[in-house]
Amino acid sequence: MPLIYKIATAAEWSEAKSSGRYIGAPVDKADGFIHFSTVETVRETAAKHFTGQQGLILAALNADALGPDLKWEVSRGGALFPHLYRIMEMHEVLWAKPLPLRDGVHDFTGLLP
Repeated sequence: MPLIYKIATAAEWSEAKSSGRYIGAPVDKADGFIHFSTVETVRETAAKHFTGQQGLILAALNADALGPDLKWEVSRGGALFPHLYRIMEMHEVLWAKPLPLRDGVHDFTGLLP
């Protein structure tokens, strides 16, 4: 089961839990899809887009279970990134955990395989 990861703010995640659906961060809405990362790219995503930001949530989803609306597209450095072209249903989330910030860097210890 290939896992993909979404980093969200606590406020976005709280709203999604309440509604049962994650409609995306502002960048997702602007781009027309929900951005995800792979295990190989999630650390770089955190560093590039969430530097120094506290109160984040890391969620894991099974890429295969998201169906044909999940597209793998070339992004930075030629890497393939998963993009979901629909709203994410919260029941699709395998787990969601706080992504701690330690000494200004997001600490993925115990969160990734």
